[in-house]
Amino acid sequence: MGTMTIDGRKVEFTDEKNILTVIRNAGINIPTLCYHSEISTFGACRLCTVEDDRGKTFASCSEQPRDGMVIYTNTGRLRKYRKLIVELLLAAHCRDCTTCIKSGECVLQELAHRLGVRNIRFENTREQHELDFSSPSIVRDPNKCILCGNCVRACEEIQGIGALGFAFRGTEAMVMPAFNKKIAETQCVNCGQCRVFCPTGAISIHTNSDKVWKALADPEIRVVAQIAPAVRVAVGDHYGLQKGRSVMGKIVNALHKMGFDEVYDTTFSADLTIMEESAEFLDRIEKGEKLPLLTSCCPAWVKFITDQYQEFIPNLSTCRSPQGMMSAVIKEYFRDPEHAAGKKTIMVSVMPCTAKKAEAVRPNSYTHGEKDTDIVITTTELIRMIDNFGLDFATLDPEACDMPFGFGSGGGVIFGVTGGVTEAVLRRLQQGHNRVDMESIKKSGVRGDDGIKVLTYNYNGREIKAAVVNGLANADKVLQQIKNHEAEYDFVEVMACRRGCIMGGGQPVNAGPRTRKARMKGLYDTDVNTQIKKSNENPMILSLYDTLLKGKEHELLHRNFSGK
Repeated sequence: MGTMTIDGRKVEFTDEKNILTVIRNAGINIPTLCYHSEISTFGACRLCTVEDDRGKTFASCSEQPRDGMVIYTNTGRLRKYRKLIVELLLAAHCRDCTTCIKSGECVLQELAHRLGVRNIRFENTREQHELDFSSPSIVRDPNKCILCGNCVRACEEIQGIGALGFAFRGTEAMVMPAFNKKIAETQCVNCGQCRVFCPTGAISIHTNSDKVWKALADPEIRVVAQIAPAVRVAVGDHYGLQKGRSVMGKIVNALHKMGFDEVYDTTFSADLTIMEESAEFLDRIEKGEKLPLLTSCCPAWVKFITDQYQEFIPNLSTCRSPQGMMSAVIKEYFRDPEHAAGKKTIMVSVMPCTAKKAEAVRPNSYTHGEKDTDIVITTTELIRMIDNFGLDFATLDPEACDMPFGFGSGGGVIFGVTGGVTEAVLRRLQQGHNRVDMESIKKSGVRGDDGIKVLTYNYNGREIKAAVVNGLANADKVLQQIKNHEAEYDFVEVMACRRGCIMGGGQPVNAGPRTRKARMKGLYDTDVNTQIKKSNENPMILSLYDTLLKGKEHELLHRNFSGK
């Protein structure tokens, strides 16, 4: 422990990695653009520059705290310095702020207001570049890039992909894929983490909301929505509600008011996924082949495997993702003329994930030659649609999802957090149901946000070893361990985004530590308050197997991975 003086106040610190963290812990919101606690320190923007008692200035993000230091964070010199930095950034920046998709949540825009930048004294001589719309998940706008490098480091350090990098030097410097390829021509997995870490509109969501509005306006179309588990704990914060609070009922009400004919809960198909994946796992255990079983719920992870580890494709579960299962089942349900009522069905998926947009257009996401999921919108797009419609979301009364696909177990709800799939599978494998069993699974090591968690579970006298992974860079480590025979697993769950879907690429940004913890807690709290904890105890699921799914289980719930 040490003590430093910040703006005349004594402040204690312990193991903080830099002075910036100490300053923020002291309640001073010092501005930054390139700093993020989840990735390595870059120190490029210099907005976090502070001054010591000798007049020396330095970036607080890259300086370690030392006992006895005297720091000033807001001198006249520093204010002038920061204002100039923002002015210079804006001078070489696209200025269509009123129409920019990031307007209202752009960090650069926020800092310009905060620091009082009103005039740009410098001419913009920067060359204009073409926007990259090649990806179904994200849009790249090089004209709004401020060279903070956040996207580069997130892609490399969190995902281990390296789809983006720096090119050229000086005033010609740019962030782009190698050889200036389109992002879709790289090994990008569509996870959207680059968008999460981008402080401006340089990387944004490839939005599909206009397609939804068009479908809603057509009386000949039945518009059906499914809502993923992680969405319900990320919307309320935007409307001033408690962080992490589940607002599923309000979302359902909002969608009904906007004109959606049916609103279903993806936790229902998460239960389906567990039923099928558990059966597939037990079959492989019995046969002793194609182990470890690799989960297939996360489309970014699936693309990572099919792109870079094709030798592991046989190990992927053949189960569709919950999105895929729900869409295929609903489309099949409305093929019945009695249910169709002469209308065409459009399936809209509300997801925390940008990679789900890419999943929806993959060739194996079609049934009977028809696209299963017609439109994918993210949580962020949903919020914009609610605002666009003019709803006072905070005052909406909760409504229940429609039946027969509107009810899921607690095991389905926790799909949205890392370890949730594994925990739901272990619940399914557990004979019977009692509080002691559920508590033992909970404490098995499956929970928590560590990048790699390893746990064992006893099933009928056989020890099952599982790995729970979040972040593709961590997944790469686990796959290398398996390839090199350094570790053996029976079951491996991977989610591309840190902490799982709650921090997906389509979720509202500026989610700090409190928000991350609150979202995780929100899903676990929902699980606690759900009467049915196990997927195989969901009566709607059991009924479905005896009716619509009978003889169609493989056709509607499974898919083939060919690398496409």
